[in-house]
Amino acid sequence: MNSTFTKIVRFLLGIILVIFGFNKFIELIPSPAMPENAANFIKSLVDTGYILPVVGAFEVMIGILLLAKRWVPFALILLAPISLNILLFHLFLDMPGIGGAILVTTLTTIMLYKNWACYRPLFH
Repeated sequence: MNSTFTKIVRFLLGIILVIFGFNKFIELIPSPAMPENAANFIKSLVDTGYILPVVGAFEVMIGILLLAKRWVPFALILLAPISLNILLFHLFLDMPGIGGAILVTTLTTIMLYKNWACYRPLFH
């Protein structure tokens, strides 16, 4: 669980989450042009006034936990539905942007696998 590979994956995932989480508050990285359906969906989330800030706060918090190597199994449980939603958003609404979604989902899956011993009691 503490191999160099796992450390790299955890660090990379943590950095991605912190950057894109903060991006929901302050535009650090400009959003690329999206298909109309995807843009409308994001606009509806922005119009709620709370969804994107809450998701952004969770992403930053999870990223910090991963970078600090604190409560990693807990952080991954919080991250699993977020990364699945990122993947599904791009799969159904923004296929050209799916590369980053696949990266985040793959890194999350690797980390879940590497920490599987922590989750095994849930399935017995």
